Amino acid sequence: MQIEERVRELVEEKIADRPDLFIVQIKMHNSGLLEILVDGDEGIAIEDCVQISRHVGFHLEEEDAIDRAYRLEVSSPGIDTPLLSLRQYHKNIGRNVRIKGGEDEKFEGKLIVVNDKSITIEVKTKEKGKKAALRETEIPLDNITETKVLISFK
Repeated sequence: MQIEERVRELVEEKIADRPDLFIVQIKMHNSGLLEILVDGDEGIAIEDCVQISRHVGFHLEEEDAIDRAYRLEVSSPGIDTPLLSLRQYHKNIGRNVRIKGGEDEKFEGKLIVVNDKSITIEVKTKEKGKKAALRETEIPLDNITETKVLISFK
């Protein structure tokens, strides 16, 4: 079993009684960093990250699962981290996003619909001499290479 699979089991075990929490990504980097990104439908508290870290760290040490020095980091995805799971898309409905697609396609707009195959964003279009109009654009998930939430300071 690869270490990421075992860590996923441990995290799922810890958050089993918290249906609002979900795993975004688990990655063992060559540098020895074991990175666990966890999020929640309403965000995640630092205490939740601490509890997950203690649980995973304890079991990895007990099992002697990693045969080299490593650093365990449990956190929520940062504001500049691309969306990696469908559940993150659902969580961010109503927010503005920037999407990169195949063939250097770029889209920017408000995320309004998410399903298993695509997302729909509301894009403002402005033509010279005309009032700005809103247009819905559906983007297949398979065509998306990166989606980031745009932060507004208004």
